[in-house]
Amino acid sequence: MYHVLVAVDETESRALAQTTAVIDLPESATAVQVTLLHSFTDNPSGASAMQVAGVRRAQEALEDVGIETDVVETSGSPADTILDIAEERDVDCICVGGRKRSPAGKALFGSVAQSVILTAKRPVLVAGEGQQ
Repeated sequence: MYHVLVAVDETESRALAQTTAVIDLPESATAVQVTLLHSFTDNPSGASAMQVAGVRRAQEALEDVGIETDVVETSGSPADTILDIAEERDVDCICVGGRKRSPAGKALFGSVAQSVILTAKRPVLVAGEGQQ
């Protein structure tokens, strides 16, 4: 089983682009397991990850095609928690969402994605924001 950590924020279109990238992996319905991760940077109301639209949509899309998923929620620095959970769960790949950038900014990723790419000890899949 190929285990992918999908780090999802609030943005539904980015979450769907990430899930599409995972669904497009070879034999995804039978050979891929996904852990959806949402890291709260500020959560005074005590919300659950399943209350985050991006997490809900990602889980629905993955389960619709038969991919086994579980959801993990944490708090703190998103890049640090992504790397910590990836290590803790010994995932095979980390999937992060990219953001649209101006022509000058295309050479740089967002700070979370960039930090994960530069620091991860395992492959990182970057999915561009979808047009759903």
